[in-house]
Amino acid sequence: MFRNDIGIDLGTATTLIYVAGKGIVLKEPSIVAMDARTNKKMAVGQAAYEMLGKTSDLIRVVRPLAEGVISDYEVTEEMLKDFFKKVCSNKFFKPRVCVCVPSAITEVESRAVIDTVMSSGARNVFLIEEPVAAAIGAGIDITVPGGIAILDIGGGTSDIAILSLNGIVCKTSLKVAGNTFNQAIIKYIRSTYNVLIGDNTADRIKRDIATVWPEDASPDEYEVKGRNLVTGLPQRISITNQELMEPLAAEVEHIILALQSVLERTPPELVADIEQSGLIMTGGGSMLGGMDKLISSRIRIQARLADNPVEAVAIGTGLSFDYLGKLYDGFVTYTNYSTK
Repeated sequence: MFRNDIGIDLGTATTLIYVAGKGIVLKEPSIVAMDARTNKKMAVGQAAYEMLGKTSDLIRVVRPLAEGVISDYEVTEEMLKDFFKKVCSNKFFKPRVCVCVPSAITEVESRAVIDTVMSSGARNVFLIEEPVAAAIGAGIDITVPGGIAILDIGGGTSDIAILSLNGIVCKTSLKVAGNTFNQAIIKYIRSTYNVLIGDNTADRIKRDIATVWPEDASPDEYEVKGRNLVTGLPQRISITNQELMEPLAAEVEHIILALQSVLERTPPELVADIEQSGLIMTGGGSMLGGMDKLISSRIRIQARLADNPVEAVAIGTGLSFDYLGKLYDGFVTYTNYSTK
């Protein structure tokens, strides 16, 4: 692995960059603030995140990725160029870059990622599927013949895969993840209290008190600030995580059904292995309160969080250069297109 090899977890909510020999060197929101008049970049990452929901019509705050794929190529390119400047100390040698992508990504979406990253300053671009990167980042030996079950819940997508002997046995990807949980909270508070809250507030509620496991529910109240939809004035309300269980559990149910579907398609010998080794959960969305307990009770396989669930995919993406030529089933695809 060369010193200028870079692994990128290009997430819908957050971008993480892993540099060989240094580890995670950048972790910032996947957000760009643009001047609406000139269409030029004003702020990127954390600086743009702090402007979210607080700007005039002259400033456009953009999330250039949606549901795990690029939705605005030009803005994504500007964001990556800014991030590359922060992490690449060598200005003369362009880095090799590996980017993790959802399992269900199409050929067109793959090419869009490759072209965008190449235009941002990469020498070569490799793509690796998120569950594989998650397994590598979680420290799991993917070369063994036993079954490995991975559930990666990011901001835009949830990816499920069964791995064995450097290959994907079966997989699926669904567009239910961390952002979906945020929207469920926003919708519940709006319909129940007639109060509108922002995405940042919903994300904070999700992290601080939300749970989908009944035994973790508490009558303790949590203060929320928003805008009353009738009067248009600021309003404070108090909610409990008991209230949020039903709307959140309804979204988690989609993930559980997808897990069950993948296990139904898994060879019985591997299912027996997975029953022993359990299900490994990665991604920020997997840290929703009680998620591991609910999944364990429903699929009858012990689910557990990886040691570093938020950074596991980025770490695995950076370490995936060691697996080039070893991974099967198109785990890693690459381009040798020369940059102009």
